Amino acid sequence: MTPAEAQQTGKWIASVQLTSGAIPWFEGGHLDPWDHVQAAMGLATAGLVDEAVAGYDWLRHAQRPDGSWGRKYWPGADDDGVEEPETDANYCAYVATGLWHLELLGVDGRGFFEMLERAVDVVLELQVGHGPVAWARGVDGKVAGECLVTGNSSIVFSLRCAARLAERWGHPRPHWQHAADGIAEALTHRPELFTPKPRFSMDWYYPVMTGVLDGAAATARLDERWDEFVVPEFGARCVTVNPWVTGGETLELVLALVRAGRLDAATSLYGDIQHLRDPDGAWWTGLVYNDGKRWPVEQSTWTAGTALLAHDALTGATPAAGFMGR
Repeated sequence: MTPAEAQQTGKWIASVQLTSGAIPWFEGGHLDPWDHVQAAMGLATAGLVDEAVAGYDWLRHAQRPDGSWGRKYWPGADDDGVEEPETDANYCAYVATGLWHLELLGVDGRGFFEMLERAVDVVLELQVGHGPVAWARGVDGKVAGECLVTGNSSIVFSLRCAARLAERWGHPRPHWQHAADGIAEALTHRPELFTPKPRFSMDWYYPVMTGVLDGAAATARLDERWDEFVVPEFGARCVTVNPWVTGGETLELVLALVRAGRLDAATSLYGDIQHLRDPDGAWWTGLVYNDGKRWPVEQSTWTAGTALLAHDALTGATPAAGFMGR
């Protein structure tokens, strides 16, 4: 994307955002807290800071008394809009990533510290000992037994972001960093504690993208399954079992490649996935590449947000360009 096209994509995300600050997946659709944050980061990257802050304000107002959010919302509903009230640990943690990104852009987010701390407390309640974090908690309080590689990798990064914010804002929380280190150690040395999801590309590249693996270990992991997931001239597959490339996974893989220092591969992959971008700046979710059909037939704000983050990582256009690490 050119700078003008990046700005156009940011404006498209803003056109889907509701007056409440909520950012649905697509116009008239639902939202979840993780993808809402991803879209808000896209807005901030495009210079639409007020709109991004409004997104975090929506999260603050939607946060429940126990510090959590539901897994799925229909914003604008007469009630609180919660369709799936279960608590997802990764969804709760990800607000820290968004606020750290905002901080790197020079936006003072200190007013969100209480929201951040309450969210992190929820995540740590779901940590098993000093190791992985359980996937979810039901409305009955029962904790899901599965600990997932993708979710825990994302949580490691989010907790590190939260610890940096707490330190910068004058409220040090060293135990947040210690928790992140414990999860990372488990991911690296105790894989038996996690439920593998090998058909999903996210399980492959997330430990690299989030810094759980670095250096030679990161390079080896990317090489190991590259040919399974990357389809030349189309992008990256979401799962091994379908001929389906998706913008979200491809663009996150770009971020992983940038972090691993593979800038040529990242640039090439970013070019390959441009077929999902429409002239108005919107991004389609995916493409079934063996028949050329877009599926699902939706333009998603979180895909557009990830496209802007990947563009920034490649071009260094903003002070937050390296927020995922290089």
